[in-house]
Amino acid sequence: MSEAFALKTWRRLSGTAAGRWLFSRIVCFKAPYFSSIRPTFDVLEPGRAAAHFRKRRRVTNHIGTVHAIAMANLCELVAGTMTEVSVPGSMRWIPKSMTIDYLRKAETDVRAEARLAPVREGEAQDAVVSVDVFDDAGERVVRADITMYVSPKKQK
Repeated sequence: MSEAFALKTWRRLSGTAAGRWLFSRIVCFKAPYFSSIRPTFDVLEPGRAAAHFRKRRRVTNHIGTVHAIAMANLCELVAGTMTEVSVPGSMRWIPKSMTIDYLRKAETDVRAEARLAPVREGEAQDAVVSVDVFDDAGERVVRADITMYVSPKKQK
């Protein structure tokens, strides 16, 4: 999904709950692995994104809390989608590394918020996306830093 397409589609659909749900399904169609958590985007703009998913059996672990890897998936989803709409059109990106801290058990629905400083155009660089995941009480349950390798697109 290109930056122009993703942001244009988000802006067209994000005005309603049904539109945000549809946009989220489009993203998951493009990257099917993320559909396992059934995310819904709440915010998408250059430098900032947020999405959530509901706690249900499919995303829980053996003790009935939200599975750590389900939250890691949410972190990667918001970080990647936000990076797509944030990097200059002449640049491309790919995840390079992820550090994640599981701070406490998540016993409710969860919401991830990602942030990225502006990316310089033209030179290859690492861009670190910071992601926090919160439970329904507003308690931070996960903290992640995802390093994206951003580089100029190859000339055709």
